[in-house]
Amino acid sequence: MPIDKRILDEVALSQQEYELIVRRLGREPTLVEIGMIGSLWSEHCGYKHSKPLFKMFPARSKRVLAELGAENAGVVDIGDGLAVVMKIESHNHPSAIEPYQGAASGLGGVVRDILTMGARPIAGIDSLRIGPLADSHNQYLFSRAVAGFTDYGNKLGIPNMAGESYFSSSYSTNPLVNAMCAGIVEVKKLVRARASGVGNLLMIAGAETGRDGVHGASGLASRTLEAEPEPSTAVQASDPAMEKLLIEACLELADTDWIVGMQDLGAAGLTSSSVEMAARAGNGMELDVLKVPCREAGITPYEIMLSETQERMLVIVKEGYQDKVSDLFHRWGLRCDIIGKVTDDGLARVKEGSEVVAEVPVKLLTEPPMYSYRVRKPAWLKRIQSLDLKAIPDLTPEKAESVFLQLLASANVCSRGWVFKHANYANQTDVVAPPGGDAGVLRVKGGRKGLSFTVDGNGRYCYLAPYVGAAIAVAEAARNLVCTGARPLAVTDCLNLGNPEKKDVYYQLKETVRGIGRACRKLNIPVISGNVSLYNEGKEGAIYPTPICGMVGLIEDVSQRCDMGFVGEGAQVFLLGSGFDGGGLGGSEYLELVHGLVGGRPYIDLDLEKRVQSCCLKAIRQGIIRSAHDCSDGGLAITLAECCLAGGVGFTGQRWQFDGRLDAALFGEVQSRIIVSVRPDKVKQLEEMAAANRVPVTRLGVVEGKRFVIAPYIDLPLEQVEPVWRESLGKVLAKI
Repeated sequence: MPIDKRILDEVALSQQEYELIVRRLGREPTLVEIGMIGSLWSEHCGYKHSKPLFKMFPARSKRVLAELGAENAGVVDIGDGLAVVMKIESHNHPSAIEPYQGAASGLGGVVRDILTMGARPIAGIDSLRIGPLADSHNQYLFSRAVAGFTDYGNKLGIPNMAGESYFSSSYSTNPLVNAMCAGIVEVKKLVRARASGVGNLLMIAGAETGRDGVHGASGLASRTLEAEPEPSTAVQASDPAMEKLLIEACLELADTDWIVGMQDLGAAGLTSSSVEMAARAGNGMELDVLKVPCREAGITPYEIMLSETQERMLVIVKEGYQDKVSDLFHRWGLRCDIIGKVTDDGLARVKEGSEVVAEVPVKLLTEPPMYSYRVRKPAWLKRIQSLDLKAIPDLTPEKAESVFLQLLASANVCSRGWVFKHANYANQTDVVAPPGGDAGVLRVKGGRKGLSFTVDGNGRYCYLAPYVGAAIAVAEAARNLVCTGARPLAVTDCLNLGNPEKKDVYYQLKETVRGIGRACRKLNIPVISGNVSLYNEGKEGAIYPTPICGMVGLIEDVSQRCDMGFVGEGAQVFLLGSGFDGGGLGGSEYLELVHGLVGGRPYIDLDLEKRVQSCCLKAIRQGIIRSAHDCSDGGLAITLAECCLAGGVGFTGQRWQFDGRLDAALFGEVQSRIIVSVRPDKVKQLEEMAAANRVPVTRLGVVEGKRFVIAPYIDLPLEQVEPVWRESLGKVLAKI
């Protein structure tokens, strides 16, 4: 059964998979069928290397209303009849080709995932990984990705509530652009993505279909970028003005009883939306491509079924309500056309007028072969983990100040103000704490509750220790939320790795999933949605394994939230959690920036992490703590400086008592640590609470004056520290 290899490569199918298709069909597939199967069997849609691993994720809790993979997005109950809907998606390869449209359409797609559940999108969150900014092309990629994300969000009126960006040569030829969105919905108004009810109608609403995005899921997202990327129709163009209309029209439609399901046309376009909805309901579907409105002449059935044109929704309409649905969309200035119907034969049938161009069992399309491998820890990983840190000369006291400023200015540590300033918060009255701290906080409209949002993931940690690094991503995201006074509720994750067919990469994938699962179970945080982005490789090899954890937390009374900035002269500063244990250099920013080394082994004690977070959250809710900030990138000295700069006040640290290395004490990235400040009259309460929770507590110093002092190593005026931290990123990007 020979077939042109170029056809299979175009849809990321192997010869063995093609032969399996022929056996399961009992015949050779048509070209349209090959395209449909290739897209739905792609890693991006079918998760054929990752789905077997997902059983390691905890997916249930009393609050979870839609389990992992059951819908377009995860749903978690926040009480008062309301739920949060959230999802994170990758748009990595499109952004390598056209970063502005890649980021914009990435956000647009995940916004529609939220919308399909009947939820109003309320927050956008971005996670970016780019090569070093010393390279002008990386500057271009970063600045345009930021512009695409924020421009699109601004035009929709959705605030950018959190985000992160890291720079490493690992991402030079394969940047990562992950977009997350969260929305609010009344539980009773949740919409499901199911094509139920035989005879009900398939109606497509929104933009007319073009050729943009053909092979986006199979050809672009499920293959490596082995050559310099070129402009391609695989990158979708976005139209935020139409998306805004689509949001309002779909939310109005969700308030009616005219529909039984809704799904956006994202990866694999009309193929995935129609087939996946039919599969969830155990039905079949039939559609006619000639009834799909197209903006270009001569578009083939193959292109129509695989197009990923943005700003489109597929709605399953109850028979007899089609005119009402059509009228509703027309009032919003949008097209809405009947293109097919729900059937009871379990087949996905595609017609071009009277001719059938594809007829495949829905189960064949949605049940790709699953792959798993027996793998062991690579020898090269053992070597880099065994880096002898003792052989590296310790920091001398005389150089501590200059190294501190060097770290403060580094692209991975300095302020992200340049990124967040692009977002428009002028009309966002529910934004309580904008991004820039540990997490962004939104007020839930009409009540006292608040929602805290963050996203986290350190690829360098995961490169050195995939299991531990992934667990740290979960722990730090939860720690960020806790520092605002929020209880973490749920995770949405995006697994960004290289080619899983390579044993080393599959080992990384398996270990990152295991690490996320372990940390989520320990901290009682379910994984409710997510995305897998594999084949992230360029000519220089695979990216660092980079699992990204987006998280939402609940604050019962938003007026009692906690900020990171020090407040009040005389406040006492303490370290909750691990103290000066001499560790934290493995995988640290200090080790790479100062010594040019990526090695060692990150570490986390999840039992201690759980106690630290619980203690901090209790202390915030009881009014003991005045400020709290997660200690992470750059270590203790950098985190203390951030607390000072956020509060506009100085800090004096008396001579710290520690055994071991000075560089580890100042810049080691030990996990499970939170810097807190308390009024002098609350010190005893903090110490008693820490003791009751078996959490170490270490006094660091006092809030006072306008200098940053860690005696005898660092003594600088804040007016010198502040511009180094705040302006470094903008200065690099001003050269563009």
